[in-house]
Amino acid sequence: MAKQNRGPYILAAGAGVQLLTGIPAAWGVFQRPVMQGYGFSRGQAMLVFALLVASYGVGCAVGGLLQDRRGPRTAGLVGTVLLAGGFLAAALVPPDNLPLFLLVYSLPAGVGSAFLAPAVMACAQKWYQNKKGWATGVTGVAMGLSGAFFTLFVKGIGGLWGIRVCFAALGITMLVVCGSGAAILRDPPRSGQDTAQLQGLDHHRMIRTRQYKLCVAAVALSAPPVLLFSPEIFTIATDRGLPENVAPFSIVLGSAASAAGRLLCPAGSDHLGRKRVLYGVYLGLAAGSLWFAFAREWWLLAAYAVLTFFYSGGAAVQPALNTDLFGLRHAGVNYGFIALGMSGGSLLSYVGSQALPLAARHWLAGGCALAGLVCVTLVKPLRET
Repeated sequence: MAKQNRGPYILAAGAGVQLLTGIPAAWGVFQRPVMQGYGFSRGQAMLVFALLVASYGVGCAVGGLLQDRRGPRTAGLVGTVLLAGGFLAAALVPPDNLPLFLLVYSLPAGVGSAFLAPAVMACAQKWYQNKKGWATGVTGVAMGLSGAFFTLFVKGIGGLWGIRVCFAALGITMLVVCGSGAAILRDPPRSGQDTAQLQGLDHHRMIRTRQYKLCVAAVALSAPPVLLFSPEIFTIATDRGLPENVAPFSIVLGSAASAAGRLLCPAGSDHLGRKRVLYGVYLGLAAGSLWFAFAREWWLLAAYAVLTFFYSGGAAVQPALNTDLFGLRHAGVNYGFIALGMSGGSLLSYVGSQALPLAARHWLAGGCALAGLVCVTLVKPLRET
């Protein structure tokens, strides 16, 4: 298939894959069923989520290395096996066995998702080198919609047959959809002009730069405004006055806002500049955190949607900023090392959720957003350092 007409197929395949990799954004719909089906406490279920996100960050780096050496198709297929295998294995874990659940579900599912995400994003950017933000946004919309998809799936299949059957059904679905999508991924053939455009730093040189350290810190600091609350959003919503049957809409609305953020923010950054959009992202997270701290009833859902919009929008702009700073040649592995910030942000969010009361978590969320803004402000192009 010629280079000029393969790009849309890459985007479509990437979107299919990304629809099934946005588990962290949808964990709120899994939290209660997992607690009930496996006999876990609140803290144990939060640990399942925290380790899932932490392994996602580490997996991005490992998956990026694999992609850099063997291509996006291999990385995507290996990621599919890990992701689907984690869900299928979770269906067989006996009750009250947290260590086994963490080993066979959180670790492989997080790493598998991480193998798939950089493979999709880096491949899409290489096919659309002049519209990197837009290409990232198109595939990212599907990841943003993961929350709505998983909510319907868990409420439907899980509601009828329980969380174990739901995990098994999701594993089979992931095997088919992600496997098919990953098989289509392929980097474009390189012309002389492409080879010139694909210059850039490898990860060994990148991690020694000040820009890398600031970007990793910014990614980590963007997580708490959402991850401190998303696993328990149902409980928070009902405590703030929403009827229990309405609370699940927080995930669906947050998913729609996430999809919008993943499309609009990176596409806007192609025209306005990455840093300008990221300034808006972190200011939005800070303002949204303040609003979320005091919002009640339906306003709580609106505030949560603001947080998911800016969190997901920032996550979608970061890969394009990464390639602007460090080049396209090693974009997959380089973004993987940037995504290590997700691991740090996840661990910070987990510690905060266990150690702090709800009111203090709101202060932590706002403070992290402002600190992330400072980090982004300090990022300068390599030629200025």
